[in-house]
Amino acid sequence: MPRKSILVLKSSPRVDGNSNTLANELIRATENQKAQVKSFNLHEMKIQPCDACDECKQINGVCIIKDDMQLLYPKLRQADAIVLASPIYWFTYSAQLKLCIDRWYAFESDESHPLSGKHFGIILTYGDSDLYTSGGINAIHTFESMFRYLRANLVGIVHGKAMDIGDVQKNPTLMEKAFKLGKKLSTG
Repeated sequence: MPRKSILVLKSSPRVDGNSNTLANELIRATENQKAQVKSFNLHEMKIQPCDACDECKQINGVCIIKDDMQLLYPKLRQADAIVLASPIYWFTYSAQLKLCIDRWYAFESDESHPLSGKHFGIILTYGDSDLYTSGGINAIHTFESMFRYLRANLVGIVHGKAMDIGDVQKNPTLMEKAFKLGKKLSTG
């Protein structure tokens, strides 16, 4: 049986941030399943916003902006599963993740959308104790709509309160949920 290919996109500006820590716990589970995992910290990458030039429509899904998305496009195409990890900032996911997702627009001209049928996992952390007042629910609704449009499979969402660096490590339930999502993505 071929190994699952999993792409993890971490979008916290804090290397040791809570969403990144949960993503690392998910990665630990996938490695136990012998999955092939590639992980990127979007905050450290140079990703420009989509400039709506529509050149990608002229050249079959190839974005002409030469930045670090050129590294991610083939990884997005090749992955069996994609994990999006983000803190909640101002009632939705981070700007770093938004820049990356906006650049998926280049795939729109590809007749068989490269993300259709893929499995997705979501990791979200927020400072408020409530999913609704934190804005986490807005990110979840956006992901649900996006995956419905892409005809992609949302395998699971791990979310919870974690404000200060290290808070998730004090929450074994949240860490276990991230680990279980990693196992599910690598075997399912």
